[in-house]
Amino acid sequence: MALPQFTDPESFRAFRSDPPQWLPIATDIARSHGLDISAPHVFVTGTNLVVGLSDRLILKIFPPHLRPQFVSERGSLTQLAGRLHLPIPEIVAEGTRDGWPYLVITRLAGTLGSEAWPQLPEDQKERLLRQIGETIAAVQRAPLGPLAQIEPRWGDFMQRQMQDCRNRHTRLGLATKFLAGLDDLLRDAAELIPMDAPPVILIGEYIPENFLLACDDGEWSLAGLFDFGDVLAGWRDYDLLGPSAFMAAGRPGRVRSLLEGFGYTRPDFALKRRLMALMLLHRASDLNSHICIEGWQEQAGDLVELQELIWAS
Repeated sequence: MALPQFTDPESFRAFRSDPPQWLPIATDIARSHGLDISAPHVFVTGTNLVVGLSDRLILKIFPPHLRPQFVSERGSLTQLAGRLHLPIPEIVAEGTRDGWPYLVITRLAGTLGSEAWPQLPEDQKERLLRQIGETIAAVQRAPLGPLAQIEPRWGDFMQRQMQDCRNRHTRLGLATKFLAGLDDLLRDAAELIPMDAPPVILIGEYIPENFLLACDDGEWSLAGLFDFGDVLAGWRDYDLLGPSAFMAAGRPGRVRSLLEGFGYTRPDFALKRRLMALMLLHRASDLNSHICIEGWQEQAGDLVELQELIWAS
């Protein structure tokens, strides 16, 4: 059994969506490490080939064209091991099969954030956002180590994002009233976003799908953080965007909890302007799909009003 070589991402996605083609290879990899393969569970979402091995381990197989995600995941788990109060997966085994690198990592316990978050009362959401802010800050205090060499470099990444920003958001259907303010925002961004400040570890996706939660006597807390395939090294504020867009919902209490947990006091205009620019420059940016404020397109008349809406204080 051999893993195939693909020349385009679409062919790989079709392969990934048909587990009978690759699950026998995954179980063969697990067997080669002496791991339990009696009840494999395929995770149908995500980017790579991911299989649960019993309730303790996960096997992630990365196609050759996504090798940078393997480098990011392996480097991040190694660098952050023992440095956080929050559990993250541990690497149990690694290797390469037919040019496809893979990792066997521990499986964390808890309830997936995306399942629990919508039902939580407001005070619990504020509590969790404060913990998320604290977690982001803790990750960023860890030394970069080999992650300092990860590509793309922050300055190059930002320049590319700025050059493609208008085309990207025009293609994604951002309303004309917001597109009209892009040039002014990008001009401000060049001054507001540090390009050569000392970089920190950026996970890039602090979103409910990548958290595990636990409840103890009615109090919900973060119980785990996973998925480190998109790590960058760059300016610290970049990692506030996921929880700002997907969780804070423009509610002052939530925004305040997130920013205070991270180490900021009440956001001023410059911080909101920088965060608005970074949100438009994020590698996964799509405001129409990602801002979880109902009716925000009607509530804001331009990008300045939108930043005040998202980071309401």
